[in-house]
Amino acid sequence: MKERPILFSTSMVQAILEGRKTQTRRVMRRQPDAVERFKRGMETSDTDAKYAVLRCYNNPKSFKNCNSGWLADATYKTPFSEFNVGDQLWVRETWRKYNCDECPCYEYCNCPPHGTFLYYADCLDDESKWKPSIHMPRSACRLILEITDIRIERLNDISSDDAKSEGFDYSTHPSAIEMGYAIGAKTNFRFAWEQIYGQNEWNKNPWVWVIEFKVIQGSVV
Repeated sequence: MKERPILFSTSMVQAILEGRKTQTRRVMRRQPDAVERFKRGMETSDTDAKYAVLRCYNNPKSFKNCNSGWLADATYKTPFSEFNVGDQLWVRETWRKYNCDECPCYEYCNCPPHGTFLYYADCLDDESKWKPSIHMPRSACRLILEITDIRIERLNDISSDDAKSEGFDYSTHPSAIEMGYAIGAKTNFRFAWEQIYGQNEWNKNPWVWVIEFKVIQGSVV
């Protein structure tokens, strides 16, 4: 069983805590379109490409050239290609430690002990000085996820049900409120994706790792 950290934004941490998010998509570091494609004038289908890419990532040392016509660097391997069902991800999120100097109480104090880990997703307190998720140590982790499925697909192939599993529902989601009208789950996911990666990144339709998970440590409503 392997374990590695994974970053989530505050809204996605909240979605995990509320039980609304059970999937995440991460762009593959090496895209098939960035690998030399040369199938004698014939277009390589997504099915063929997916098969070739999986062969490359699952067996990089022996993979040289497959029937689909895709070539790949035999020494290259992405982190997610090394993970399997049952492996674990520990969530990094925006955090800080509680300082007893913050305590406003005179008696009957309900403040946490000095040094207690606090999380921005729980309070959205913009007055305190928070630390970015990338700097969260393993000891501060409160959410551990177990991988239940891992696969690759094109970004645009996400279904409405999968968009909901990503934590993007309809008009109650902040992105829909910002736009001023109710939108479907898939459109909501696309809007959020472009906010994170850039305006035209959805149209590039990259290959992504699709990681499905369940929470094995952490509160879920």
